[in-house]
Amino acid sequence: MRPSIYLASQSPRRRELLRQIDVHFELLLFRGAGRADPELDEAPYPDESPEHYVERLALMKAEGGVRRVQMRRLVRHPVLGADTALDLDGTIIGKPTSRQDAFEILNKLSGRTHRVLTAVSLADEQRTESLLSVSEVSFRKLSDLEIRRYVETGESIDKAGAYGIQGRAAAFVSEIRGSYSGIMGLPLYETANLLDRFGMPLFR
Repeated sequence: MRPSIYLASQSPRRRELLRQIDVHFELLLFRGAGRADPELDEAPYPDESPEHYVERLALMKAEGGVRRVQMRRLVRHPVLGADTALDLDGTIIGKPTSRQDAFEILNKLSGRTHRVLTAVSLADEQRTESLLSVSEVSFRKLSDLEIRRYVETGESIDKAGAYGIQGRAAAFVSEIRGSYSGIMGLPLYETANLLDRFGMPLFR
C-alpha cells in the first residue's frame, strides 16, 4: 500500500519529489491567507544557527498541519513539513524578497561554496520526528550579466538562495556533495526514513 500523508507546503518541487517515490499525498494549505502561513514567522532568531533554523521551521509546519487536520476534522494522516535555507559563512540565506535581492544573493554565491540545509519533519497526534540533510554546492564564478539574465527568467523568486538546481542554474554548479533532492527542497533518503519510522515503508 502506498504511504498516504498530508503535505504542508506550497512547493511544486516537493510535490514532484514525493511523486517520484510514489507517496500519495494531499496538500494541506491555509484557507484565505494567501501563500504564507499567518502564524509562522520565518525570521531567524538572534544568533540562531542555520541547522536550528530549518529544523525549527520544518517542525512548526508539520505540527501546525496536525492542528489544521484536527480543526477541519479531516481523515487522520501524518503531516509532512520541510524547510530549506542556505548557509554562507554562518549567514542564513532564504528566499529573495525581490529581483534585486536575488541578484545580490547570487553575486555572493558566485565562485564560492555554500551549504544547503533541508530539514524534514513528520508529525501526527502522538509524535513528531525530524531529520536534517546538509549538502555543499560550489558555484563557478558568475558575471553580472549572467546573474541578471538568470534573475530575469523569474526562476529565482520562490527559491531559497535565489536559484533552483533542477533548472537553468544547474549551469552555475561546478560540484555538489550531498543530497541532490535535499538541495531541491526535500531529501528523499530522510523522507523515506521518516515514513518507515511511522510504519509506512516504501518497499515492504
